[in-house]
Amino acid sequence: MQAAMDEARKSIYTPTAFCVGCVLVQGDKIVATGYSRELEGNTHAEQCALMKLPADAKDLDCYTTMEPCSERLSGNLPCVDRLIASGRIKRVLQGVAEPADFVACTGSTRLRDAGIEVIHIPGYEEEALAIARGEAK
Repeated sequence: MQAAMDEARKSIYTPTAFCVGCVLVQGDKIVATGYSRELEGNTHAEQCALMKLPADAKDLDCYTTMEPCSERLSGNLPCVDRLIASGRIKRVLQGVAEPADFVACTGSTRLRDAGIEVIHIPGYEEEALAIARGEAK
């Protein structure tokens, strides 16, 4: 999870979106990383990591500082849909649930409904929220 926090810190803060980090792990090896707005097109952390994922990567753990989004005000495809559609994620480990600052998130529920295990990793909530809201680097 610390690697995901480090990715989140790379995000450029904007008051209309969270700063989030994501690390995709296969076994004990990091195979892709991403952070909010890393790539062009108002991209989210999970989206960026999936875009950089090697073609043969599968059975992945997705470490993300915040619950994957289930709705995007921009109209872009939500991260939860991207993770499910990839067919390569077996488990999502998150630092904090997405607060209702912008939308009501149902990412964890949707992931579970799709058969993906969701685990909250305690002890990261405060740090994840501070980074997400641009209050910490």
